[in-house]
Amino acid sequence: MIDHQVRVHPSADHLPREEQLAWKLAAVATGTQEAEDLDPAAGEMAANRIIDNAAVAVASLRRRPVAVARAQALGHRTSSGASVFGVAAGTRVSPEWAAWANGTAVRELDFHDTFLAADYSHPGDNIPPLLAVAQRTGRSGADLLRGIIAAYEIHVALVKGICLHAHRIDHVAHLGAATACGLGAMLRLDTETTYQAVQQAVHTTTATRQSRKGEISSWKAFAPAFAGKAAIEAVDRAMRGEGSPSPIYEGEDGFLARMLDGPDATYTVSLPEPGEARRAILDTYTKEHSAEYQAQAIIDLARTLREKAGPLEKVRSVVLHTSHHTHQVIGSGSGDPQKYDPTASRETLDHSVPYIFAVALEDGGWHHERSYAPERARRPATVELWRKISTVEDPEWTRRYHDPDPARRAFGGRAVITFEDGSVVEDQLAVADAHPAGARPFDRAGYTAKFRTLTEGIVTAAAQESFLRTVDRLAELGTGDLTALFPAVDTNAVAAHDARLPKGLF
Repeated sequence: MIDHQVRVHPSADHLPREEQLAWKLAAVATGTQEAEDLDPAAGEMAANRIIDNAAVAVASLRRRPVAVARAQALGHRTSSGASVFGVAAGTRVSPEWAAWANGTAVRELDFHDTFLAADYSHPGDNIPPLLAVAQRTGRSGADLLRGIIAAYEIHVALVKGICLHAHRIDHVAHLGAATACGLGAMLRLDTETTYQAVQQAVHTTTATRQSRKGEISSWKAFAPAFAGKAAIEAVDRAMRGEGSPSPIYEGEDGFLARMLDGPDATYTVSLPEPGEARRAILDTYTKEHSAEYQAQAIIDLARTLREKAGPLEKVRSVVLHTSHHTHQVIGSGSGDPQKYDPTASRETLDHSVPYIFAVALEDGGWHHERSYAPERARRPATVELWRKISTVEDPEWTRRYHDPDPARRAFGGRAVITFEDGSVVEDQLAVADAHPAGARPFDRAGYTAKFRTLTEGIVTAAAQESFLRTVDRLAELGTGDLTALFPAVDTNAVAAHDARLPKGLF
């Protein structure tokens, strides 16, 4: 790996483009090896994430934000476009709108992959725009794999090197750059074109984290889909010869100087050397539970504690000792009263570790729909327990969260349950069971089981098998075969649901 130092430069420096971060990202993407030379483990993991994305997308088809995005996309039909989850196989829409609809479907349940380092990310959000453009341009399965692996490489590098959340900038700012790079790799664009697209994507997808604060709305699901759509549009403009705000990262009025640490800041972004295997996707991990990633280990911890906690109506208090990120983002350290509100939206409850721990402790598990149902959130016993739960930052858990060794990094915490008689039950868990370092790391069997569970009753057993067989031979798929990566569903049921939506412009 090469450590690149990134800092702000005044315009008078005329920073050469080859010394700019956007150019270095583009160079790594366009230098991605041929598909046959890609790391086999990285290719296998990319296939796993296609399964994961399809599972959570299908499970969300009848949720309102997904239906809205789908309806908007169907207003942009074309005979040579891309497929949309939940729509008849022969239907095509413009690729940027397919990315919009499919990206929203993938993100809605907060149930796909994650990478946490200096910042947060869901690298699987790169896949919908890449798949849409691959269909539109007649790319092969090997081309798609190359693009996915490149996008993950760039996404992970940015998340490791540049913190956004400290300045309340939403993490999709890194997603736009990664997707543009993945598209450059998949389409075999030159470095100059990809460089311009990266800069446009960063410029147009920078937004604040208010989308994840207070009364969290459905925009949380739309935000990464918007970034994917914007990245496709940026690549299209760059391919037509259009330039970009430059240097987007290092400029004196650029991203680092005005959005992040200011004109005196320095960042280190580590990128692979020419010819070095692209394996960053192997550092990322998916979710067993439909909740914010920092709650994954907390749910597993609650399952363990449920067996030895005793009568929960006798609980006096519960304190979760955890990292700064968990305490501040999804814990009581956020200062958000909505995190204790029984009438809060699913999006808000998904970002409330006190709620999540209360329900998981009572139920001994977690369900992607039932655990968020309004009647579940308003259950009196649950509300009583929920409001006894708080979080505190523990410096040791914060240190472990940022450990440079992925094998030692921890995203969990320690739960201390105190009962009315003064007795105490406590336990801790560093990582979720499904994490690569956890008790039951996800492998292909885990991804397959998740797919079958989430698509049961929506996708027939035969269609499930057809989809999984297609993914097994992903690298062999020829042009025109990528439609098989969209599992067949009962489109009549989906259309009947969508017909009840309020109408918009399209």
